Amino acid sequence: MSHSLRARFLAEGRASDCPIYDLHGHWGTLGGLAMPATDPGVARRLLERANVRRLVICHHGSLLCPAMGNRANVEAVASMPDLLRAYCAVNGNYPAQIEQDVAAFDGLHPQVFVGFKLLSDYHRVPVTDARCRPAWELAQARRLPVLLHTWGGSAYNGYPAVREVAERYPEARILLGHSLHGEWDRAVEMARTFPNVYLELTAVPDERGPVEKFVREAGSRKVIFGTDFPWFGQNYYIGALLGAGLDDEALRDILYRNARRLLGETPVEGR
Repeated sequence: MSHSLRARFLAEGRASDCPIYDLHGHWGTLGGLAMPATDPGVARRLLERANVRRLVICHHGSLLCPAMGNRANVEAVASMPDLLRAYCAVNGNYPAQIEQDVAAFDGLHPQVFVGFKLLSDYHRVPVTDARCRPAWELAQARRLPVLLHTWGGSAYNGYPAVREVAERYPEARILLGHSLHGEWDRAVEMARTFPNVYLELTAVPDERGPVEKFVREAGSRKVIFGTDFPWFGQNYYIGALLGAGLDDEALRDILYRNARRLLGETPVEGR
């Protein structure tokens, strides 16, 4: 097993032949919080420094401001189309808006939208709720990624609810955002049981051990790199992977290969 990537990252901070695909990002300011990376100029410098080839975002406004809706996502991607793609935000409290967004989805796929994002703990609508069904049905029909905010013990996006949608929509590519945080055994069970379920790393490295567990028990092809940018940065998460002692093949799976497969992106020469 080769560990040459680790040495290159530690020496240079990046590896030109190992681009970063971050499938859990956000965009835009949020009241009362100081996050310098919400400035687009700062964001671009940080993303380019970390060799990010693709960041898939869901704008804070799209998730938390119904009046703004997915227009904020469209505008964000238009401002940085070489780096950004977006998830179409799904808020079950506004079923009419979901139907409109689903109807418009194909016209914005894949140049803007790659899939859907549910923030069920915040919206207080379970991922299983019938009001979200139009988005799930399109994801099922098109084999689209669906990024779920998941958390251990949650009534909205904990293990029972997530397992139900994984069974109901076997063709949707379900990314367990935060990997059922704290319920690592159940997260691994989900990834091993369902071919359409992937473990996403945001907030996972706040404990030592889960990353190694995921790769050892579910396999590196079922682990997705994500950071919650601009809340956290890519370099920190890359460092956590390097600290987990993963070999080069596992690192490449997690940092870009798995995401490319999910997004259906053809590698670009030299990237």
